[in-house]
Amino acid sequence: MKNEGILERLPCAAGPAKPLVVRLEGDLFQREVLEKLARLEAKMDMMVGGAQPGRMKLVEDRVMALERNDIRRSVYDRMLSAGIAFAVSGLIALRGHWGWKW
Repeated sequence: MKNEGILERLPCAAGPAKPLVVRLEGDLFQREVLEKLARLEAKMDMMVGGAQPGRMKLVEDRVMALERNDIRRSVYDRMLSAGIAFAVSGLIALRGHWGWKW
């Protein structure tokens, strides 16, 4: 929606009327600006959150939970890998002692 100015012209005896004042519809412009500002404010409240947790807070909580879970899983994975490596090394070292031929 474009704001078009209303031209006020003065009659002139020497030729065509010349524009004297360009008046803009300020009320319409103010309404558009306030509507855009209200939409922006609503989006910011939705992202950050006001009295209730917003999307960013929920994302931060999920990331923290995933990081804790990842650290815990990496410790368990390392312990399991060490146990498997210890068992395989023991079997390789004792294969001749128990009479196994590979």
